[in-house]
Parts: sequence; structure tokens; C-alpha cells
Amino acid sequence: MKLAYNVKDRPSFGKTLVFALQQLLAIMAATIAVPAIIGNGMSQTAALFGAGVGTIVYLLFTKFRSPVFLGSSFAFLGSMSAAFAGAGSVVALGYLGLVIGAVFAGLVYVVLALVVKFAGTKWINKIMPAVVIGPTVAIIGLSLASNAVGDMLGTSGAVANGTSTYVCLICGLVTLAVTMISSVYGKKMLKMIPFIVGILAGYAVAAIFTVIGNATGNAALQVINFSLFNNISWLPDFTFIKAFNGFENLSGSFIATIAVAYVPVAFVVFAEHIADHKNLSSIIEHDLTEDPGLHRTLLGDGVGSIAGAFFGGCPNTTYGESVGCVAISGNASVVTIFTTAILAIVVSFIGPFATFLATIPACVMGGVCIALYGFIAVSGLKMIQNVDLGDNRNLFTVSVILIAGVGGMVVSFGKVTITEVACALILGILTNFILSRKKSDNEEN
Repeated sequence: MKLAYNVKDRPSFGKTLVFALQQLLAIMAATIAVPAIIGNGMSQTAALFGAGVGTIVYLLFTKFRSPVFLGSSFAFLGSMSAAFAGAGSVVALGYLGLVIGAVFAGLVYVVLALVVKFAGTKWINKIMPAVVIGPTVAIIGLSLASNAVGDMLGTSGAVANGTSTYVCLICGLVTLAVTMISSVYGKKMLKMIPFIVGILAGYAVAAIFTVIGNATGNAALQVINFSLFNNISWLPDFTFIKAFNGFENLSGSFIATIAVAYVPVAFVVFAEHIADHKNLSSIIEHDLTEDPGLHRTLLGDGVGSIAGAFFGGCPNTTYGESVGCVAISGNASVVTIFTTAILAIVVSFIGPFATFLATIPACVMGGVCIALYGFIAVSGLKMIQNVDLGDNRNLFTVSVILIAGVGGMVVSFGKVTITEVACALILGILTNFILSRKKSDNEEN
């Protein structure tokens, strides 16, 4: 696709701020969702701060050549729960366990980066060619489809609070429609910020419903939780401060437990890391695994994850939402990503604005995410447009990956969960390896 701004381009200061806000809106919901799911008083604003710091670390390691934002990783949810609670032990490590776990995950990336540095990337391209990586990228988007639809319909919590599914659907559809119209029919700047325009439109409709609902006492119309403004938090609760309270419970057995919970998951996320960077490479038409190099992206992701967890408790990972935002807006400027990281850090200290972002209804974000996740899926399918699907070797490989991923194949070993994306990728690699040993009909003839 044709980019309005390439990686090294610098939009004007005003435009950069607007583009950065759009990126922030794209990644924010998922970034603050992880600490909300874990609970135990984890700070959402601290997670946002940590994501900003982690992204800056990533950009430094990648020499500001890879335009993607790092946010809280959902893959480590089970690991984080195990680390916080001491894996069911009588004594829990709490926030110290989260920090130690993130260090273990980051070290896996460092080791993998060293392997790639000395062994090169040819083995990765051989193991994961386009016929494998393309449908895997598609699965990253498709695996999130139910989340987007659930958010739009309000089933993620709004309906449980009495809000009508139809009201949520209307807000989500307005958001999606305005986003698409802005992107396709918009002129110049409007065309590049479709998510901001769509979210503002959806929020306005949701606010109208909520005002009417509050005035009439009709809970079915109350989409936005304005009560959040009654308890505005101005300072993030940084994880490293709370972690000091866990040192008295630290022991070798707990450290081993945390390592077992985090290290295997880090290897799973490694596969998703490659898929994200292959996808981003196809969008910007520049192979990031070669320049700045997969070893640098891995180091940036690993060390950035440690830095992010140090402040917010959540290991970070490159976000498909960010990649989708780059693709749809046509803005791959790394300056925008850097500004987004700074904005995330600043916003975490601006209580009213952070609260406003938190009040954006899930149904509104669901409307945006339908476009974002769909674009990730389509970009993965575009990677196999030159693959000969008339060859059964390729056909079986793509089929296995798509069905395993869409079908939600998830395998758990104790506290370690192999996600549907990782399961699909592993099956795809094995299928391709087994079938590629046979020559094609043309080669035999």
C-alpha cells in the first residue's frame, strides 16, 4: 500500500500530536485491560506509563526504524496470576513476583536475540516461509474477532450492568461507519485520523443515550460510566514501589515457580513477535528482520518488556492494533510512535484525561477494533497472494493454520497456556516441514 508518511518521515508537530493520539486510542483499551483483569489493585495508568517506557526502549534498540507500539501482553495473564499469588502457595510474592517474572521473560528474548545475531535469520525464513507466516498473521486478527464483536454488543460487561445490547450495537455501528467513511471519503488530514473521528462520533452518540438514560432512570440507555470522574487518580501506583513489600517472602522455590510460569510463554510470544514484524514489514515494504535486524527487535521487545513491567507490572509486546493503525492511516512515521510513547507517559499523570479515556465505552472501541483486527487478518492473507494454493502442499499448510486458529485450539500445561496463534503456527510449521519434502508435480515431471 502507498504510505502517506514513511518510517523516516516527520509530520508537522501538530499533525504528529493528532496521529499520536490516534495510536494511543488504538492501543489503550487492551493495554489497560490486562491490569484490570489481574486485579489486586494493579494500576491501569501505571500500565500505560510502562507501555510508554517500554516502547521508547524498543525504539532505541531498533534505531528508530520499526514503527510499532508496545502494550500489555495478554499471553502472560496466567503467568502474572501465578507470580502474584505464588502459584497457590500459602505465601504470595505479590508485585515482586510480577517484576521477577517479567525479567525472566525478557531474558528469554535476550537469549533468542543472541542466537539470531550469531546464527542469522535464514533458518527462520526457512521454517516460517510466506505459506506459514501469512495465515498465522491472519489468525492474529481473526483470533481477536470475538473480542471486537463482544465489545460492540456490550457482552463484555455493559449488558451485565443493564445496558441494552441494541444501544451498544448502535454506538458501535456509528463508530465503525464514521471510521470507514472518514478513511475512504475523507480529505487529507481527515483521511489519516479515521479512528479519532470514529471514536468521537461513537462517544457522542453514547453520551446522548447516557444523558437520556440518567434523566429518565433508564439503565438500558446508560452506556458511559461517568461516575469514574468522581474518583480521579492523579498519580500511577508504580509496581516497583509495591514490589519492595515482597522481599521478605522471597525464596528459591518461588523464583523457580515464576520461571516455570513465564519462560515457556515467552517462547510462545516469540513466534507472535516474528509474525507481527513480518506483517509490519509487508506494510512498510521493508524487511525489519534484516534491517534493523530480528536480533534488535527481540532485544527491544525483551528489555522494553522488563522496563514496562518495572513500572506497570505487565510484560509488554508489539501490538497488532498499532500495526493495523499504521496500515489503515498510511502513517508509518516512527516519530509518531515515539510521540505516542511520550503521550502515554504524560497522560498517565493527567488524571481527568486518563479518566476520560477510561470512560470510552467498550462498544465504541469494539466498532474501531472490527476494522483494526480485520485489517490485520487481511494483511496476513495478502502475504500468500503469490503462494500457489493449487499445490496441495501449500493448501494443506494454510488450511491447518486457519482452522486451528479460528477454531481456538488452545493447549495448557499447568500454568503454561499455548495460545491459538502459537498452536496454529506450530502445526503449520510441522505440516509444511512434512509436506515440503515431497517435490511438486512440476518438479517431478
